[in-house]
Amino acid sequence: MAGNQTIGRRDFLKRSLFAASALGTVRLAGPARGAVLGANDRIGIGIIGCGGMGTEHIRNYRRLSEKPELNIRLVGVCDIYEPRKQRAKAAAGCEVYHDYRKLLERKDLDGVLIATPDHWHAKMAIDAMEAGKDVHVEKPMTLYLDEAKKMVEVAAKTKRVVQVGAEGTSNDVFWQANRIVREGVLGKIVWATGGVYRNEPQGDWNWPMDKDCSPKNLDWDAFLGPAPKRPFEPERYFRYRKYWDYSGGLAHDLIAHQLSALQLVVGPEFPRRISAAGGVYVHHDRETPDTFHMMVEYPSDYVATLFCTQTTTDGVEMAIRGEHATLTFEKTPGREGGARRFTAVLVQPQEPFEKEVKPLRIEPAPRADHDTNWIECMRSRRKPHYPVEMGYKVMAALCLGVRSWREGKMFTFDAAKQEVLP
Repeated sequence: MAGNQTIGRRDFLKRSLFAASALGTVRLAGPARGAVLGANDRIGIGIIGCGGMGTEHIRNYRRLSEKPELNIRLVGVCDIYEPRKQRAKAAAGCEVYHDYRKLLERKDLDGVLIATPDHWHAKMAIDAMEAGKDVHVEKPMTLYLDEAKKMVEVAAKTKRVVQVGAEGTSNDVFWQANRIVREGVLGKIVWATGGVYRNEPQGDWNWPMDKDCSPKNLDWDAFLGPAPKRPFEPERYFRYRKYWDYSGGLAHDLIAHQLSALQLVVGPEFPRRISAAGGVYVHHDRETPDTFHMMVEYPSDYVATLFCTQTTTDGVEMAIRGEHATLTFEKTPGREGGARRFTAVLVQPQEPFEKEVKPLRIEPAPRADHDTNWIECMRSRRKPHYPVEMGYKVMAALCLGVRSWREGKMFTFDAAKQEVLP
């Protein structure tokens, strides 16, 4: 079965080499303006990838461009599928590109938002940074662990602002929870949980496919890019999350949100040991599992267990458990398994410590949303709410969780050397 194939550094290097040879080396001019943008400098934004998520970003940035205090505008969008390019042109009201490298050549472009399938994230982000552009890259930050490390190195070298697109990390409830943890209210943190639970009878990720899609209107080679060569198969394009070539499955799509929030609350760390379990239990039309659970041990001596399934809406809630108290989150009402916003932090003492710890309910304070935070950081050059360095630590756990499931092994990570131990 494809899920049990071993993937290692050799495969990663082959794919990286393919990307370099197929696409060539991008040599672009540095930033058109100084390192710091003034309040009166209009920020030019580009969007790469105009599918469902990219279209939402186009609409959002059109709205943001109407706010004079932000002083931004969309200068270009990019896609490789002609119908999406035409829809993007109408929605964005700016120039549309087929080759993202041409978009990066624009002197009035200050930052790019990358909303492509996962296997393109690292290549495009690195090219953008080396072209002098700031980056917002959708989660997962990368597909492979080596790529995440490279992105941190390039960001440091180029001094670019890089934000990872798990927008929940801009919800102030997680920052309030972080404060509670830092103040020691919970005592020693020992166990954290989180999960995402869906139950779509027709199979999650089975998005509609255009019947008239063909090699005439979809640039198949551009879609594959650094991924292995495959014959033309539209489902791989429209439903890419079902395939290992382009996605890390549930870990990279859904657990990424939970782990990113947990790392923000407890404090970002590289993992120490990682293992995973699960399988394709119901929806047998995919390579990636429909049920995936992973366990991550951290050097500060606590364990995080992350749960995800596409077969039931029942599951374990997000919680941070300490020796003295447990922290959970109040959520808006909604359908189980659906999107429910976290609205408050709740602290409940452990029974032996009820006299020392009082129950708490803390509502969030005002905080810039994810997109506004990125724009503000492009001017100030400060770290965004979800910086590339935290993204690397999150990807270390996610990527090794995927490898654990596919190879049937537990992995140990050396944080000092930043490498997987044999």
